Order: sequence, then structure tokens, then C-alpha cells
Amino acid sequence: MPRRAEPPREAVPAREQVNACRRCPLWHDATQGVPGAGPASAKVMLVGEQPGNEEDLQGEPFVGPAGRLLGEALARAGLERDDVYVTNAVKHFKFQMRGKRRLHKTPGQLEVEACSIWLEQEIHAIEPAVIVALGATAASAVLGKKRVALSTLMDAPVEKEGRMVVATYHPSFVLRQRSEESRRAAFERIVASLRQAARLAAGPRRR
Repeated sequence: MPRRAEPPREAVPAREQVNACRRCPLWHDATQGVPGAGPASAKVMLVGEQPGNEEDLQGEPFVGPAGRLLGEALARAGLERDDVYVTNAVKHFKFQMRGKRRLHKTPGQLEVEACSIWLEQEIHAIEPAVIVALGATAASAVLGKKRVALSTLMDAPVEKEGRMVVATYHPSFVLRQRSEESRRAAFERIVASLRQAARLAAGPRRR
């Protein structure tokens, strides 16, 4: 008896689709939309908050200072950047001007909800075994909750629709710490979370 053909997997959002999105006003001042990037076979998906200044200019996720720190954390955790899918809960840069500088401004709940269509499409297309939520905004978007307590979520991974969600700090949190000790502790927490994600991804799928 011939095997039943599986339905084709959904495609990740194309750059043109994200650029054309008008579901919230953030597109108006941003340079461009920033879709996710990574292999379609990735077992681990990393979700941040939104693109930063460098990401907005280059059109790629996690290419600025926080992205470079994330690369270091991935390497420490034994994960290759090219093997994971990286994206953001919000696909356009939200900022406020300070002189000639564009400073990050946290996206609001309505903006996160407006952009959820793209994140959901990415999750369904990639079908990762584990999602690492980098920061509270990302955790809220991934779990579909308006408010989350990141400190509580970091205690243990949670299951969401058959896949595990690991919550940890966003790399930008490390960069904001004033002392070397605080920066080291926050960085090590991210590394530990990524190692946990790698172990979960290597185990059997819970579906």
C-alpha cells in the first residue's frame, strides 16, 4: 500500500511579506522589516524581542552587539549559529530619537499581538523541538500570554503545543549590566539555558 503523502510544510515569511506588513504602525519609521533566518530543519528556535538598530539597517536578525554576544553564548553551549533559527517577536524596529541616535523602545502588547501572525508562521514552518525565548517580551509572544514573569519561567522549561519552551535573558540584558560580576552571571545564565535547550532538542519529540 503506497504511503500517504504528507502535506507540504508552511513556508517561513518572505522578506517581501514582512516589509509589506501594515498590521501596526512600526513599519512607518523603520528602515525595513526583519524576518527570521536559519535552516528549515532547525530543532532549536531562538526568539528575541525585536530588531535593533543594526538589524534594522542590515535586514538580518541578531547582527548587532547583542547578536554577537548571542553567538558567543551559542558557541559556549555547543550550538552552531548556522544550525539554529533566529527571529524576533516583533519584526520592525521600535525606537525613539535621542539627538541623532535611535534608541530601543520596548514594543507594546498591541504591536506584539499584531506581529504574532509572522511568529506563528515561522513556528509552524520550522517545527522546532525547542523554542528559547530571550526576554519577557519574547516569552509572552511565544506562550501567548499578555504578561509573564521571566524569573519564574527560567526555573524550568514549559511545554507549549508539543514543544518545549526555555526562557532566559535577552543578550541585551547582559550588555546593560553595570558590573563585570553581573554581566558574567547573566551571560552564564543564557549559556546554561542554551545548553538545556540543546539537551531537550536531542531527546525524543513530545508530540
